[in-house]
Amino acid sequence: MIKTVFVIAGPTAAGKSKFSLDLAKKLNGIIINSDSMQVYKNLSILTARPTTEEMNNVEHSLYGYVDGGKRYNVEKWCRDASKVIEESFEKNTTPILVGGTGLYINTLINGIINIPSIPEEIKIESEKILTKFGKDFLINQIKNIDPDSLNEININDNVRLRRIWEVFETTGKKFSEWKLNENKSFIKNYNFKLILFLPDRKKNYEIVNSRFIKMINRGAIEEVKNLLGENLNESLPVMRAHGVPEIKKYLENETTLEECIVKGQQVTRNYVKRQHTWWNSSKLEIFHKFDKFPDEIDINAVKFE
Repeated sequence: MIKTVFVIAGPTAAGKSKFSLDLAKKLNGIIINSDSMQVYKNLSILTARPTTEEMNNVEHSLYGYVDGGKRYNVEKWCRDASKVIEESFEKNTTPILVGGTGLYINTLINGIINIPSIPEEIKIESEKILTKFGKDFLINQIKNIDPDSLNEININDNVRLRRIWEVFETTGKKFSEWKLNENKSFIKNYNFKLILFLPDRKKNYEIVNSRFIKMINRGAIEEVKNLLGENLNESLPVMRAHGVPEIKKYLENETTLEECIVKGQQVTRNYVKRQHTWWNSSKLEIFHKFDKFPDEIDINAVKFE
């Protein structure tokens, strides 16, 4: 018998957490985080991690369990998520993946290019190149080593630009050549049922704007202040979480609080826009697609079998 893994996906502030809680209660489920920033223990407010009450009422996993001083990535998450999924079936509970990081979900389902791990010093070096010399310099570097990979990405995607450079610097082999190998798989023989929320984008923006103000009022500034006190490397993912660079500038008296809020809202809206675009172009098989927010949906009307 093929076992079913539910996936609740969509842009940030679309109401995924509420729906997943209702679904978990209905299906005796465990909620498994698939958001790349909610894994870090250093940030709970800015990443909109589920509340203590929510996690006490329904079992949750992979939330706030990674130290921000460590560089977590999609491959590590896939290994961790696979283990939790297998354990959930052993306990006769239903695994429910929840999050907006499409890369994580897609990789768990379809696998990842089998490339050796990139050393931390190489990652730091690529960040220095980007910061010191700029994106155009990095693009020209990649044109000389792997133009095929460059043609397949958005040149404004700094993460992928760095990745292409890092792979060649580490292995001496082009990223485009590594892609020809068979993908590394993490999980097999499971039926993934993807429930996608893509509500009205303008309303999504409005919710993001109001939620960022709520985060500020709940202590996001103090949270970032504590994070900065750990003196972490600026290239680490946790240091680039939405709101962290903006609040950092406020704490360093480079901007006013009002400017901080406006900028924080803007970068989050930009992220929501990219999420809408990603999911609209995704080739993942969708079990249910909603253009509404969970408050407008009767979960009992949804057929999950």
